[in-house]
Amino acid sequence: MTDPQTNAYAAAGVDIEAGDRAVELMKEWIEKSRRPEMVGGIGGFAGLFDVSALKAYERPLLATSADGVGTKVAIAQALDKHDTIGYDLVGMLVDDLVVCGAEPLFVTDYIATGRVIPERVAAIVKGIAEACVEAGCSLIGGETAEHPGLLGPDEYDVAGSTTGVVEAADLLGSDRVRPGDVVIAMASSGLHSNGYSLVRRVLLADAGLSLAQHVDDLGRTLGEELLTPTRVYAKACLALARTAGTHAMSHVTGGGLAANLERVLPETVSVRIDRATWTPAPIFDLVRRTGDLGEADLEATLNCGVGMVALVDPECADAACRLLDGFGVAAWVAGEVTAAPGGSVELVGVHPGW
Repeated sequence: MTDPQTNAYAAAGVDIEAGDRAVELMKEWIEKSRRPEMVGGIGGFAGLFDVSALKAYERPLLATSADGVGTKVAIAQALDKHDTIGYDLVGMLVDDLVVCGAEPLFVTDYIATGRVIPERVAAIVKGIAEACVEAGCSLIGGETAEHPGLLGPDEYDVAGSTTGVVEAADLLGSDRVRPGDVVIAMASSGLHSNGYSLVRRVLLADAGLSLAQHVDDLGRTLGEELLTPTRVYAKACLALARTAGTHAMSHVTGGGLAANLERVLPETVSVRIDRATWTPAPIFDLVRRTGDLGEADLEATLNCGVGMVALVDPECADAACRLLDGFGVAAWVAGEVTAAPGGSVELVGVHPGW
């Protein structure tokens, strides 16, 4: 017999059967991200993770981060392509942990949608799980919520949280930074997941470009470029954090390079970065030229080609770049830490071709 309460809920716009189907479809991908410490499977009220391994730590510090992917989801929805947005979520989460030297252990996600379409939810979770594998952590659980009337039938938002661990003695941060340290810049894969409100206004609303439009400077369609997944630096940066001479790292997200790097500087030093040391990917120049944006606006919103930075002992700079290159992350010396007080970051010079 059909449950009348289920019928009433369906009439209100919530499809319980679709939710159950989504869970079944996502199980395969969640299983692929399993670490040995993950206990049980999904479907319970809470995810379980065996932390007995932390007994090997002298003083383990738990690190946690929560984030989303902002209005980049609008691009995924417009293109009806949902299997990469999970990389953006995981990148935003785990790369905030590794800057202090913490190893990401597990991720939980939250997907809110106007209508549960099982295949779409499973595609989102597929991307999250695959990115977790790349980061070395488990997707331990999450929640899919159907919000008819609040979100349109094909609208959704994604968010999540992550937990990691670092030995207290190995914690990276501002107290380790010294004058003479060099700035190692790590290339971004593109826009990552910040600044999309500006990018969408400049390129789509104001300039009237189409996501399906091929852009010669990009070598592909605008939609393909804008949906490029966020680079997941976790394993590379964790390896770098575990090497001698690495003092601090900064994840370049909302606010841009200078503002995020200042978050890990003591007041006793400053940083000077030379723009001439790298050429940002064409998408950044396209946004700059199309929106007639000045450097201040651009650099306060977008990563401009640098998704992560590390402050390292100058004697370790070459080794750091080689290590990162071994993980497929292009890296270079972009500046230095100076003895000037203030904890500020100054960008000088001009990007080649700008």
